[in-house]
Amino acid sequence: MATIHVDVVSAEEEIFSGKARFVALPGEAGELGILPGHTPLITRIKPGAVRIEDEAGNEDFVFVAGGILEVQPGTVTVLADTAIRGKDLDEAKANDAKRRAEEAMSNKDSNIEYATAQAELAQAVAQLAAIQKLRSRK
Repeated sequence: MATIHVDVVSAEEEIFSGKARFVALPGEAGELGILPGHTPLITRIKPGAVRIEDEAGNEDFVFVAGGILEVQPGTVTVLADTAIRGKDLDEAKANDAKRRAEEAMSNKDSNIEYATAQAELAQAVAQLAAIQKLRSRK
């Protein structure tokens, strides 16, 4: 079966690099599926799970907190603002981040900007959804 090289990187580190049969991720306009031979593309991605099916058919999950996707012949590059391996996701931390963001949004005296709190809430909710998706696949 044909494969495509996939790199998922964040500002801190390279999270994934290898050959894959398929990549799915949350694009700005909806869920994107990338197969070998995909048309070249550059687009923004939303917070959520990147699902990578490797050469052997195993699935690997990476949570990304937004970023840029570039598809070129033979290569998929995900440049993430923040990326966390699926196995490293922490549900307790994500729930705590969600709670703090909700409190900041409801507190009119808060020094944190409303838009920042909204972004943090969206990221926490996406991370919790990724955790649930990962659980349902096991």
